Amino acid sequence: MQIGIPAEISAGEARVAATPDTVKKLVASGHTVLVQRGAGQAANYPDAQFEQAGATLTDDAYTGSQIVLKVRAPQGEEISRLAAGTKVIGMFDPYRNPDLDAFAAQGVSVYAMEMIPRTLSRGQSMDVLSSQSNLAGYKAVLLAANEFQRPFPMFMTSAGTVKPARVVIMGVGVAGLQAIATAKRLGAVVEATDLRPTAKDQVESLGGKWLDVPMSAEEQDNAKKAAASGYAWMPGPQYIADQAVIVDKAVSNADIVITTALIPGRNAPRLIKAETVAKMKPGSVILDMAVETGGNVEGSVLGETISTANGVRIIGTPNIPATLAAQSSALYANNLLNFLVTLFDKEGKLALNPEDDIQKALLIVDGGQVLLKRG
Repeated sequence: MQIGIPAEISAGEARVAATPDTVKKLVASGHTVLVQRGAGQAANYPDAQFEQAGATLTDDAYTGSQIVLKVRAPQGEEISRLAAGTKVIGMFDPYRNPDLDAFAAQGVSVYAMEMIPRTLSRGQSMDVLSSQSNLAGYKAVLLAANEFQRPFPMFMTSAGTVKPARVVIMGVGVAGLQAIATAKRLGAVVEATDLRPTAKDQVESLGGKWLDVPMSAEEQDNAKKAAASGYAWMPGPQYIADQAVIVDKAVSNADIVITTALIPGRNAPRLIKAETVAKMKPGSVILDMAVETGGNVEGSVLGETISTANGVRIIGTPNIPATLAAQSSALYANNLLNFLVTLFDKEGKLALNPEDDIQKALLIVDGGQVLLKRG
């Protein structure tokens, strides 16, 4: 089986879908691996390392490849280079991707790694959202700290005492938990909130303070269902109003705020309004990790760091995992390898199983049709 690893063409994308380690394992399993020259350069994986691992370097990783591994979904001219019957595996942003019909017309099969069922324990090693969010939560705190003009920990000096930074984390998924842990390690006082009450214990176990929002019985039930699925949910108007009051108070007093809230298939929920930002102290920092899907913060701008009239810095850095390209590529490549194993039999031949829970969940385009229900 020929497996192609093209270079990424999306602006700012420094990751690569395979590493020398995963290439070596694929070659050992009897596959031919083509890596486009320079594909791993931005992630500190030079061509020579891929060659040493057994890959064949090429200027065209598409032609002849039955499987193509990508970080970002192919787009534009890349799609036209995919031969009918090719299996394309990567992150497709499936609910927002405008090209799914084009993939169907091309006759390729698309596996979207974001669709891994989080309730399946065997899917955890393939969960690209978790592996990338973990790194993003860590780096988000460092990016915010770099903009903040004061230290995180408390200092006691002969010239006076420096108070620790107050950090608020909104959204306590994988990214939020790592952000809490990182901010605490740097010495900050951390508060956090989430739509899932079950996250309280996780926050407190990391040394954070839980910002509690009252919930109706119906919302508690919805939150339990969301916790079971591993994804967020849309609360009712009363919860949103109650949350706004608590958020306004916490954010107004914060030095640094990091928002992480995402909802699959929808724009990111707006958590912080401009009037709350206007109450923050000069020099405060907000990092909006959801800026690529509409943003949690009113006033955040994709790809820019802006200063408000009252001196608050709002960071809209996209694709934070790509700023840690070497490690994020390594984790992502392992996620892909773990999924690829499920597609082959012991002889290394394709053995697709349309009833397999993971293969069925990830397959969003096949047989000339878009299978994903985008309702």
